[in-house]
Amino acid sequence: MATENKTNRSYNSSKKGPELGKVPEKLIKEQLKLPPQAVETERGLLGVLLTHEHSFDEVCQQLIPEVFYLKIHQYIYEAISELALSQKSIDSITVAEQLKKNGTFEEVGGYQYLAELSDIGTSAVSLEEYADIIYDKFLARDLIRIASSIETQAFNDGTEIKTLMEYAEGQMFELNQRRVKKEVTKVKDVLNEVVDRIRAAKQNEGGFTGLRTSFDKLDEYTNGWQPSTLNIIAARPAMGKTAFVLSMAKNMAIDHNSPVAIFSLEMSNQELVQRLVINVSEIPGEKIKRGDLSNAEWKQLQTRIECLESAPIYIDDTANMSISELCSKARRLSSERGIKCIIIDYLQLMNASGMSYGSREQEVSIISRSLKGLAKELNIPVIALSQLNRGVEQRSRDDKTPQLSDLRESGAIEQDADMVLFIHRPEYYGITTDKDGNSNEGVAEIIIAKHRSGSVGTVRLRFTKELIKFSNIDLSGNTNNMDFGSRNNKAIEPYPISDIPQADSENPF
Repeated sequence: MATENKTNRSYNSSKKGPELGKVPEKLIKEQLKLPPQAVETERGLLGVLLTHEHSFDEVCQQLIPEVFYLKIHQYIYEAISELALSQKSIDSITVAEQLKKNGTFEEVGGYQYLAELSDIGTSAVSLEEYADIIYDKFLARDLIRIASSIETQAFNDGTEIKTLMEYAEGQMFELNQRRVKKEVTKVKDVLNEVVDRIRAAKQNEGGFTGLRTSFDKLDEYTNGWQPSTLNIIAARPAMGKTAFVLSMAKNMAIDHNSPVAIFSLEMSNQELVQRLVINVSEIPGEKIKRGDLSNAEWKQLQTRIECLESAPIYIDDTANMSISELCSKARRLSSERGIKCIIIDYLQLMNASGMSYGSREQEVSIISRSLKGLAKELNIPVIALSQLNRGVEQRSRDDKTPQLSDLRESGAIEQDADMVLFIHRPEYYGITTDKDGNSNEGVAEIIIAKHRSGSVGTVRLRFTKELIKFSNIDLSGNTNNMDFGSRNNKAIEPYPISDIPQADSENPF
């Protein structure tokens, strides 16, 4: 009978399963597993804040109440933050009074717990190290939350994998942005770097410190596209935004051997390369599209495009790209190809999938802020094209010059940009001469409307529509063409046109 009872207490004993009522040790450990936390470190840090004047200043830029694991520690740190904001003294008495105002005094344990914290406060504590530990545990908990959310959605058959991957990438991008901590730098530490840049500028022709575009007047204004800057080039449709940045990219890559990455969210790689071919061959686009070339023109085409075959120009034509995906690809290109400039065509076609935003304006704000952060991280200029709203069209015929207020979702873009340039072709609106009586035929105005590190002004360039080309205008008004058959420098990391992934569309040649 005893044997029978013992058998009844077992579960599937023939299959060697666990006994009823006995939880496997592994499962117990998993159920008792706590999220990453450092409670004693939190107590030590709060103790120092309560007993040492001005210690809050050392951690306030890194820590917010939410990073603390225990809720009562969040309440105490919140009270300390409010006192500091009001420029009041911080000690156990003033914190207790603030907690009473906040209605959380009893919940944190009253005077007794504040006294305990004060007793463990010591000047020997390294607040910076403590803050780092607390913040790292907070990020680890956030990482677990993100991973859990991704896992849950991945098990859902109704979730599209592309959407889930964008969400995962966006969440990780935001987490990584929060992880980066910028330290204060003493002037002495960067003085040598600045002096080296001055020496390098002296050695460069014209004293340029940034990437040159071969548009002489524009380079004079900008001193070359500067590293770590976000530059917005905006215009109404048909003004030639893409043609302008392609002309610049070609000049930077061929004239100055500077690797350039182009992220085209609107045009395919074949469309962009076709435009480059028209540009450098100087054969009208309609003839190239039809393949209607004479023998001499075929020879001209083949000779001129040789410079493109080894030009360090990299094209990504992924449509509907998210900002996190673009940043990831840009980092890889920077590491593997040494790119010196990023061009994005165009900003309004990007999205912030996977990130938190409540409106399109907030989404654009996230995008522009992320692009600025990318420029600083890679220490290269980022050039983003942007559309103007219809305000230009609604103004009178003689008042079509773009303004900063014409930028779509202009608030965030204008704020984050180091430079804002407009492309304006008065000829398009039937304005045949400028105020000085100069002809506007075939002329484009590059208007520098915002320049954080220099002056604003207007540069006149030649725009040859049939060649999809921008070029300099010399004093006589003629186009200053470059010699496409030669290069100033030997190309590095050549990226032949034949290596660009081809679409299924017809050969543009």
